[in-house]
Amino acid sequence: MSKKKGFTTTTLHSDRLLKPEFGAIHQPVHNAVTWGYDDVQGLVNVFQNKTKGYAYSRQGNPTTTALEHKVSQMEQGIATVSFSTGMAAISSTILALMKASDHIIASSYLFGNTRSVMQTYIDLGLQISFVDTTDIEQVRNAYTENTKMVFVETIANPATQVSDLAAIGDFCAEKKLIYMVDNTMTSPYLFRPAEVKASLVINSLTKYIGGHGNALGGSVTDTGLFDWLGFPNIAPIIREQIRPEMQGITQIRKRGLRDGGGTLSPEAAHSISVGSETLALRLERACNNAAVLAEFLNNHPMVSQVYYPGLKSHPEHDRASALFHRYGGLMSFTLADGIDCLSFLNELKLVIKSSNLGDTRTLAIPVAHTIFFELGKERRDEMGIPDSMIRLSVGIEDIEDLLEDFGNAFTSFK
Repeated sequence: MSKKKGFTTTTLHSDRLLKPEFGAIHQPVHNAVTWGYDDVQGLVNVFQNKTKGYAYSRQGNPTTTALEHKVSQMEQGIATVSFSTGMAAISSTILALMKASDHIIASSYLFGNTRSVMQTYIDLGLQISFVDTTDIEQVRNAYTENTKMVFVETIANPATQVSDLAAIGDFCAEKKLIYMVDNTMTSPYLFRPAEVKASLVINSLTKYIGGHGNALGGSVTDTGLFDWLGFPNIAPIIREQIRPEMQGITQIRKRGLRDGGGTLSPEAAHSISVGSETLALRLERACNNAAVLAEFLNNHPMVSQVYYPGLKSHPEHDRASALFHRYGGLMSFTLADGIDCLSFLNELKLVIKSSNLGDTRTLAIPVAHTIFFELGKERRDEMGIPDSMIRLSVGIEDIEDLLEDFGNAFTSFK
């Protein structure tokens, strides 16, 4: 038996092994909206889930299928559904699987837009408890008889709290709950949620997997670890037609992607797929840069606090060390009293003042003024987000140039 190939080798050759037309090493971009059949029975069989095939691109096409295959390999899952954005993946998955009065336990540190869509679902009848998921006891105490899912992120954005991922996985297995883990901040290169018994894994493909800030996308991967036969919300038609291990991901594709309409375009799928080939190389460089920059900021007299799991002073440093291959490229910091964060950001010349994460370039943004502004100060305080916080997505520039840029910015305030 041949040795299992490494992460980058597997990713690089994923398309080729699916044997695209004419010996292409990448899956080509299929722009067709619909597919025709010489024998109409073939079309009927696709609609009735009797054979694999394509009917209408809202549910996917060969280009998105190839990307889904690649993400499944990365996450060591059994199947993946791709979406137009990471938020579409999250909202569509919940829409497809939950019913009114079902209960979800969610991290109180969720990214602002994720928290916002959770509130929308509360307004529609879902029950959602937000708890500190760094503490397994808070998760246990939130459990009720109608709890169906626990939803967490690997590293919280922006204050970098690390949930007790392994303990929550054991709890979900014990209670037979769907364990949905957003792996965006770590990516499957730094961490595979299946290792902590995750049922479903979310990735914003826009971020590290795509990696170049040129395409939006999202995905949900079924790890194969959840018993869908015991889940009451599977539609009868899916229960009858689909083999048990594929029932959850099929319902997500049918009710989430097809009905919700958050389809990933073939052009974006192709860009993300090509970008993913260098995921490991980019993240190694970004993690190296982040580690050096975190130490620099942590030792600077004009910085009051640095939030980065790689620092030994981080509350969950030991947990992050045990779980993750590296500590990621996301960090945040606050400036000393008297230094305005907006003025400081304007002094940075190389670092780009921008939203987004996981780009090849280093990006910085004032958190409370932008991506978490709508939550309000009270909610931000609950999440550990001070008004002076600056979030960094560290890129792959030469570290000497990044240090010089920050050094010059600090010097302007002396």
